Amino acid sequence: MQENKTGNTQFTEFFTVEHESEDRVKMVLAQVYDALREKGYNPANQIVGYIMSGDPTYITSHNGARSLIMKIERDELVEEMFNEYIKANGWE
Repeated sequence: MQENKTGNTQFTEFFTVEHESEDRVKMVLAQVYDALREKGYNPANQIVGYIMSGDPTYITSHNGARSLIMKIERDELVEEMFNEYIKANGWE
C-alpha cells in the first residue's frame, strides 16, 4: 500500500480536476477526433498517445486540432472520456 501525501496509509487520497466546461472538453475532443480521421489517423490511438506522453505531435495540426487539444488539461480529457464510458455502459 502506498502512502498518501500525509504519509498515512489508512486513507485514500482524493484526486480532483480543475474543470474547463464539460461542453468545451466535448467540443475539443470531437474536433480533434474529426481532424485525425480526416487525415487518416486512428483517433483513439493518437489521443491516447498524446494523453500518455504529453507530446502534442501525436495530434495533427490539421484544422487547428493540436492547438485546441493543448488548451485542455490531459487529466480533464481522461476524466471526460471515462465519464462518457461510464454513461455508455450504464454504470451510473
